[in-house]
Amino acid sequence: MALRVLGIDPGLTRCGFGVVDVEANRRASLVGVGVVGTHSEEPLDQRLLAISLAIDEWLDRHTPDVLAVERVFSQLNVSTVMGTAQASGIVIAAAARRGIAVALHTPTEVKAAVTGNGQADKAAVTKMVTRILRLDTPPRPADAADALALAITHAWRGNGLTSAAPRAGTAMGRGSAGLTPAQRAWAEAAARAKRGGR
Repeated sequence: MALRVLGIDPGLTRCGFGVVDVEANRRASLVGVGVVGTHSEEPLDQRLLAISLAIDEWLDRHTPDVLAVERVFSQLNVSTVMGTAQASGIVIAAAARRGIAVALHTPTEVKAAVTGNGQADKAAVTKMVTRILRLDTPPRPADAADALALAITHAWRGNGLTSAAPRAGTAMGRGSAGLTPAQRAWAEAAARAKRGGR
């Protein structure tokens, strides 16, 4: 059974969404990708509402096992950081209402997981996402590719399975409920694959 991950590249102007199914053998397939945009001249409450409605729709339509969200980090542009943090909060709250685990990944982690280079540029990330998902054309804009890269990263990381479950300090999720049936099946299949099918 595949693990379904919804990656989110948060932002007020453009919020990227990318859903992938990842098999135990690490083969990843595209399920859906898109970007929700808001204009800087719109009132903040309306911009946040647009993101809230969009994430609700994506969660209801794709029913992911886990969300992978880019971790907000300090930049020189404080207003950009604030907008990213606000969008992230909307996304995390929407997942929490549904009992879906959320994992946070830094841009460096994502670049390293997808390209092998933690300092890779956006073009390199997009190129590798296109190759990994066997797409005919690169996902555009870059926010869409970044969202897919986040989803792939979460599934591919060495602790990707365990971080989909709630662990102190690393993921927010289902309290004491642990892994979902899909996550358990994916973990068991991955363990079998590592043992060579035994």
